[in-house]
Amino acid sequence: MHSDASMQLNVVAIRPLTTEITEYRFARPDGGVLPEFTPGAHITVTTPAGANRRYSLVNAGDEPREYVIAVKRERVSRGGSQSMHEDVVMGMSLDVTPPENSFPLESASRYLLIAGGIGVTPILAMSRALAERGAHFEVIYCTRSEELTAYADELRALAGTRLTIHHDQGDPTQVFDFWDHFATPSTTHVYCCGPKPLMEEIKAISGHWSAQQIHFEDFKPVEVTRAVDQSFEVCLASTGQIFQVPDTRSILETLRSAGVRVPSSCESGTCGSCRMQLVAGEVEHRDYVLVGPERESYIMVCVSRGWDRITVDFE
Repeated sequence: MHSDASMQLNVVAIRPLTTEITEYRFARPDGGVLPEFTPGAHITVTTPAGANRRYSLVNAGDEPREYVIAVKRERVSRGGSQSMHEDVVMGMSLDVTPPENSFPLESASRYLLIAGGIGVTPILAMSRALAERGAHFEVIYCTRSEELTAYADELRALAGTRLTIHHDQGDPTQVFDFWDHFATPSTTHVYCCGPKPLMEEIKAISGHWSAQQIHFEDFKPVEVTRAVDQSFEVCLASTGQIFQVPDTRSILETLRSAGVRVPSSCESGTCGSCRMQLVAGEVEHRDYVLVGPERESYIMVCVSRGWDRITVDFE
């Protein structure tokens, strides 16, 4: 459930980029101009399955008539990327929020842009903007293989010899060595987007740099499940239906996959949209919303879990 500012946009183009990554273009039904954005911005898309997911915008943001995103089909999906790849079809209308930017380009004398896998999406947008400005920038793009490298041609056209593409073939011993770029601190601003190991590597080797020069964008979803979690049952009081919640999924995801729609937004226990009545049972509350006595009567089903069997219902 998004704010009143959310838009219903049509899917006007779908283009496979690799065997794992697909590009989607969204536009207004009337083809009109969309809210503008700056490089590094993202939109939140409500997938056909009801999941809310953030995706970086790939295209330029001046008077845009389209929003362009690329989505990787994750092998271990919580339902978002799977729904985008399996359920989205041409002409479909989806709920999309106006762009937000938590990864903005700051003014700097030089830039180092680092992308890993699908993390290339904001890096491509930044590269385009910096190339147009005539700014000094370099791009390092790490992927498993050439076949899994999205937007390689676009980056080559923008960065030329300032682009390094490295394939590690999935072998940890073949990862790119970033040390030469970080050994001596400089005035360069670094922008990095990619999987957790890449982000941790850049954080580790940039520790002697000013923190204000190192910027990260990480859309890795909150860990709604933990290694110690166990399966349990959820009963929906109003219908009597009983659902088995596995140790790898949340109550929200379980209900959603069974066709039970529950309002949601952040899916990280911070917004309160998915609150349901707690009718019976013992619960481990993991949210940041409910306080005190509220925890006896309600549960945030995006993150909290039950023991054995709990009974919930809509408010």
